[in-house]
Amino acid sequence: MLALVLVPVALLSGCLFLAAAAIDAFAPRDDDRRVAGYGAEQLTNACTIIGAGRDLGFGERDQTIAVMTAMGESSLRNLPYGDWETNGVRNPDGTPTTSVGLFQQQDGWGTRDQRLDPYTAATLFYAALSEHAPDREELTPTAVAHRVQVNDDPNHYARYWGRAVQVVAAVTAPVPEGEEPGIPSCPA
Repeated sequence: MLALVLVPVALLSGCLFLAAAAIDAFAPRDDDRRVAGYGAEQLTNACTIIGAGRDLGFGERDQTIAVMTAMGESSLRNLPYGDWETNGVRNPDGTPTTSVGLFQQQDGWGTRDQRLDPYTAATLFYAALSEHAPDREELTPTAVAHRVQVNDDPNHYARYWGRAVQVVAAVTAPVPEGEEPGIPSCPA
């Protein structure tokens, strides 16, 4: 829909001159392509996390927990640095952290290249999820993430659950035939 908008152009001798400008009021803007505050790069990473979970046989709740965890660790960005570089955070034994990637995984999770590959990092997360939270259906999502990541704050991930649910629903929604999704999409 085109709308006519009056735009102030100049103020001369106390008179405001207006110009009419036609704009498409419903044209998508970059901000419109965000879901829960996350843009295309981040939504693509969410799709990668979801895809890895699907490939390994994990259900939607586990996939959403994985997306929530990556939100809490890196804002769904594949970061080549971690807490040590940004905040001087150390491990409990005093050594600098070596966290990188979507899940901010340290050296014990795999090689640097593995941890910086979004798909591989997600598979490493899911493997730890199976090992450390076999009873995860009985736990809150943040408790599951904490068991896997061992964050200082056991409730750190709770604030990301609602956004993770939104993101997973948006990127996995079916796209009508012949339409472009407008956001990265990974429907089942």
